[in-house]
Amino acid sequence: MSSAPTNPWGRVDDEGNVYVRTADGERLIGQWPGGDPAEAMSLYVRRFEGLEVEVDLLEKRLEGGALSPDDAAKTVTKVRAQITDAHAMGDLATLLTRLDALQPAIDKQREERRAARAVKVAESQTEKTRIVEEAEKLATSSDWKAGADKLRALLDEWKALPRLSKSADDELWHRFSTARTSYTRRRKAHFGEQSTLRDAAKTIKEKLIVEAEALSTSTEWGPTAGKYRDLMTEWKKAGSAPRNVEDKLWKRFRAAQDAFFTTRDEANTLLDAEYEVNADKKLAILVDAEKLLPIKDVDAARKAWLDIADRWEAAGKVPRASMAELEGRIRKIEDAVKDATDNAWKRTDPEKSARADDMIGKLQKAIDDVAEKIAAAEAKDDAKKIKDLQADLASKTAFLEMAQKAQADYS
Repeated sequence: MSSAPTNPWGRVDDEGNVYVRTADGERLIGQWPGGDPAEAMSLYVRRFEGLEVEVDLLEKRLEGGALSPDDAAKTVTKVRAQITDAHAMGDLATLLTRLDALQPAIDKQREERRAARAVKVAESQTEKTRIVEEAEKLATSSDWKAGADKLRALLDEWKALPRLSKSADDELWHRFSTARTSYTRRRKAHFGEQSTLRDAAKTIKEKLIVEAEALSTSTEWGPTAGKYRDLMTEWKKAGSAPRNVEDKLWKRFRAAQDAFFTTRDEANTLLDAEYEVNADKKLAILVDAEKLLPIKDVDAARKAWLDIADRWEAAGKVPRASMAELEGRIRKIEDAVKDATDNAWKRTDPEKSARADDMIGKLQKAIDDVAEKIAAAEAKDDAKKIKDLQADLASKTAFLEMAQKAQADYS
């Protein structure tokens, strides 16, 4: 048999027993009867090296943060058990010491994670409180479209946040759930009411369509156009029908209106063509009428105007596009004749002329009386009375001149 190989951490005896040296002495870890001791020792050294690799890997994974503290502790316990009773040859005590040295790092990481968890929980508490408060505001709002989308977004935010303590999480969730339920119920009630209103609007609009279609063949242009305006007012007041029928209802209602107004416009176009002849007649009449201006002979202008007015009426209707211009021009002539007639009447009013004559007579008699009184005062040489009477005479003379001027205006 070849000489036994040496190793500071174990040996193989002559009977093939394999031992590992520990602080408590040698421990039998295997047997290799009749085999090469070197091969036996190599096998058990490789087993130690495998354990050493596991410790190296554990140290690196813990240092790199690849393991949670709990997983690291479980792995340490597992590897420790493998080393303690390992059938391997090597410095097992050092491996156990290295495992012991990992505990402070595990404790530190556990404390760091606990602190980080506390921060996350605090942040989660703040965020969940914000979510609840936003949901409670939405619960009383009437923003039915954006509100529902916002509540769904808030729910997604809630699910992404860490849980709190059971009591805190349950309390906030209850408030959030209550707000969502309240909003959903109000939203359903709103759309239920809207559905009822839309159904009512559909019924009203169907009746309006029947009326509109019945009027579509009418030839009473003015009254029927007014009725269509009333129907349109009622249509707007009715509100919106359900979406799947609103457009169809409007198309029917609009088609009835279009049929009437198209027929009316066509009829008016035909009339306008006929009325063009009348417009030409009235333009010729205007040429004669405008020759009256400016008016110098009122009587002649009045007589000419009467003839012009009769011709104007006899000429008939004109196209609507020409009506305003033609009527405006003839009205200017009519107003001028009327104003001239009124002014002439004011100047020749018999009643005013008679009043002026009476006033002149009275003033003349009063002046004569004052003149006689002045002559009498002069005979008596009464200077004061003469002065007063002369002032009175001057006043009455001024009034007489005014009366005579007015009489001249009425003559």
